[in-house]
Amino acid sequence: MSRLSGRMRILARALPRLTLKPLRRKPQTVKRVLIAHHLLLGDTLLLTPLIAKLRAQYPHAQIVLTCPKPIVPLYAGRPFGIDVIPFDPRDVRSVAAVLRSGPYDLGIVAGDNRHAWLALATGCRWITGHADDVPVWKNWPLDHAVPYPAIPGAWADFAAELIEGPPPRPYRKDDWPAPAPAALSDADARILRKPYVVLHPGASTGVKRWPDERWRALAAFVEASGLTPVWSGGPSETELIEAIDPAGRFTSFAGRIDLRQVWHLFAGARAIVCPDTGVAHLGRLTGVPTIALFGPGNALIHGAGNYWRDAPFTPVTIADMPCRDQPDIFRRHVAWARRCDRNTSTCVAWRGDHADCMGFISLEAVCNSLRAVLPGVQ
Repeated sequence: MSRLSGRMRILARALPRLTLKPLRRKPQTVKRVLIAHHLLLGDTLLLTPLIAKLRAQYPHAQIVLTCPKPIVPLYAGRPFGIDVIPFDPRDVRSVAAVLRSGPYDLGIVAGDNRHAWLALATGCRWITGHADDVPVWKNWPLDHAVPYPAIPGAWADFAAELIEGPPPRPYRKDDWPAPAPAALSDADARILRKPYVVLHPGASTGVKRWPDERWRALAAFVEASGLTPVWSGGPSETELIEAIDPAGRFTSFAGRIDLRQVWHLFAGARAIVCPDTGVAHLGRLTGVPTIALFGPGNALIHGAGNYWRDAPFTPVTIADMPCRDQPDIFRRHVAWARRCDRNTSTCVAWRGDHADCMGFISLEAVCNSLRAVLPGVQ
């Protein structure tokens, strides 16, 4: 099934309900809540403050989260008592399953407001999302549009403000039950019995990559500190790891383990070093010291924020990059936001294996951040 076919199925259910929008009223009692989205790993995990706040506001309600299929295993322990429905707009069965799951009293749309149509199609009686998505038709099903704050902050905290009430209490590691572990090979298990640090060089876009030679130097620093460096990465990042460590000096888990195993790989580490990408937010959930390298991304918008303020999370960035000049969050113009969404083709400071915003992050700065979170490392 194509993405267009999925959208047509959703619109066929939603359009008749849109005509009744003037008659809709905010429900006085909320028993069922749908969070509708199809975000990548990191942005999905950034919905955790919203989920925590919903559970505090509606302790007895059923909270249902649509979720891309590869991410579903992370929710196996039902953090905050939520239920997850696998969702892919190109998969007829997953679209049908979400549509059958309704009706809901409250629908919350996160990120892309095209999924407000999904919320409407499931029979959500009241739908809220952030205002001013483009094109404007994405916003039509919303009953309540929440503008982004005029004061700088973290997007995860903004997501929680989609519903009224006090912010959720700060995250605690035991809020998120670990998924059931999957067995590793004996050789891998032996490696992980030693104190180790996870190095994850890959990212969702090439402009977030740190120079290869610095990853090699960082691995050497970790080894000289008496710890074992191990490489982490997705299936598409095996060649990247091979380019960084062509001799295979250190064990690479790239492309060999699923997200459940990545969770446990992270949870057993002394520290994690990665770019500003999805696994940085996974590191926060596990409670392991996580050092995230921010180049084109904004360390305030995608940092710990208020909700993860107690997490051992260290952003390393260049504060005033002049080319971090795009004031947009999920296609909304936000005057104070300073980000860069360019790719390797449009970045004028692309140097072949890194952009200037990443190249200016020094090896010394990253090593010093590791020293700060690993007592005894010199």
